[in-house]
Amino acid sequence: MRRPLEDVTILAIEQYGAGPWGTVHLADLGARIIKLEDPGSKGDIGRYVPPFQEGEDSLFFETFCHNKESISIDLRSPEGRATFERLVPSADAVFSNLRGDGPGKLKILYDDLKHLNPALVCCSLSGFGMTGPRAAEGGYDYIAQGMAGWMSLTGDPDGPPTKSGLSLVDMSTGYAAALALMCALWRARRDGEGCDVDVSLFETALNLDMYVSTWHLSRGWEPIRTRNSAHPSVVPFGNFPTSDGWVVIACPKQKFFEKLAGAIGVEWMLADERFATMASRLENRDACTAELEHVLTTQATDHWLPILAAADVPSGPIYSVAQAVADPQTIARDLIAETEHPVLGTVRQVRSPLRMPGAAEKLNPAPKRGEHTRLVLQQLAGMDDTEIDALAKAGAFGDVDV
Repeated sequence: MRRPLEDVTILAIEQYGAGPWGTVHLADLGARIIKLEDPGSKGDIGRYVPPFQEGEDSLFFETFCHNKESISIDLRSPEGRATFERLVPSADAVFSNLRGDGPGKLKILYDDLKHLNPALVCCSLSGFGMTGPRAAEGGYDYIAQGMAGWMSLTGDPDGPPTKSGLSLVDMSTGYAAALALMCALWRARRDGEGCDVDVSLFETALNLDMYVSTWHLSRGWEPIRTRNSAHPSVVPFGNFPTSDGWVVIACPKQKFFEKLAGAIGVEWMLADERFATMASRLENRDACTAELEHVLTTQATDHWLPILAAADVPSGPIYSVAQAVADPQTIARDLIAETEHPVLGTVRQVRSPLRMPGAAEKLNPAPKRGEHTRLVLQQLAGMDDTEIDALAKAGAFGDVDV
């Protein structure tokens, strides 16, 4: 069976997190992702992220760049630019994660390249987008979480503004860019005309405010933080302490609260007008939560989980990362991939969640900087060794030995 994206070639001017996260999922589905690494900066900064970093290899880089290829090319030199333009006709897309004004400065917009390939898709992932007063500003996940209101929503009511434990704006924007790129590519193949795609961290984060922003914009609702990460409008729905840890319980439907009450022995709450309906429980959130916590803290997490599961109450433990990757569901779904790396040794990482026939079963190690320069130029640009050697001598590839 052919892999889903094996006929897609993307030239990726990418580094660090959000951009490489988007393209690595395309690589896992068979797309040929060719990283164009700047020799002046020694390539993708992700290569040097500690801990677990040695030379130009790191476990961070492996996470974002397995199943990809790398060429070293100085796009700011005449020779490097000319070489890049030799590659464009054989590519389906040029992807970048630079500042919003970066693609224009580097001349990798659709209008700059359409004479070479009219069906080319030029996708930009930036902090704030390619237009507007912040287009030239650098954008990072932490900044986007703050500016989009995420930090104001996260944490206990009396705590400081708090980011999520992971760089979820980066990851979400990577997914958004991958989706947008593939949609534009579908249209380009259908209609024969490419375009620019403009995706940003800030807009993705703002969009993920979802119903919270709709409530505010439509009814003036002011979001509040809730104790123990509770849902803002459904009670009970959140984290509950046990005698030795925590459990997540979700009752988004009336039937689940009824099941919960029976499972933990508080059926009396169903007859109490304070707790009988979803609306009354929201109005009496603190009292409802206190009654449930009083019972749940009498036993350990391992006592409650099977009882809740047997009663069909949506619930689960709050794991550490170590516990999460060892869960029976993780093992049963074969979610951990193992790769042998020439420098880092055995690398174990979580597979892409995009499961379908032809998705990567085996992960190849992330490339050495410039490892595929000669091969890519031969295959996509039709260059021979003499021409490649001359470009190398002129400095098009920087310090990489091709």
